[in-house]
Amino acid sequence: MSLIPDILRSYRAPREVLRRRLSHADERHAIGILILACLMIFVAQWPVNARAAYLDPSIPLGGRLTGAGVAWMMIGPILLYALATLSHLVARLFGGACLYFDARFALFWALLAASPVWLLWGLAVGFAGAAHPAAQAISLIAFAVFMAFWLIGLIHVERSPVHPRGTA
Repeated sequence: MSLIPDILRSYRAPREVLRRRLSHADERHAIGILILACLMIFVAQWPVNARAAYLDPSIPLGGRLTGAGVAWMMIGPILLYALATLSHLVARLFGGACLYFDARFALFWALLAASPVWLLWGLAVGFAGAAHPAAQAISLIAFAVFMAFWLIGLIHVERSPVHPRGTA
């Protein structure tokens, strides 16, 4: 279960990849996926923060990176756990049948699978600036890719749970 081939395969068959990864996953695996996804998005912000530090040296690059690191590596996982729980509760209102774990894993995998586009976003904003049309287009694409992976995955696990109730 190599990550990079599965990330690339997610762009062709997101349901299959999620289902296969979820069938062998446990909470440690999910946390690992989440931390790696947060780390990738944190790395994607390095060029953005470098540009911001160059344009406004009142806050040095180290301070900016520290803030982004705390946000993505400490606060981000907590908020993402809450978002996964909320999304699962909303899905339950519409007949969702999976475990909280499945819903969490769908969100975490979507974040990791979309991370290559977020890396591209970071480069575009770092080189051209956030106001550049190309950077704005890539930002919209990155958000759309993440949302597509997440919604496809969440709908898939809520409709056909990988783990029967009470076993994971």
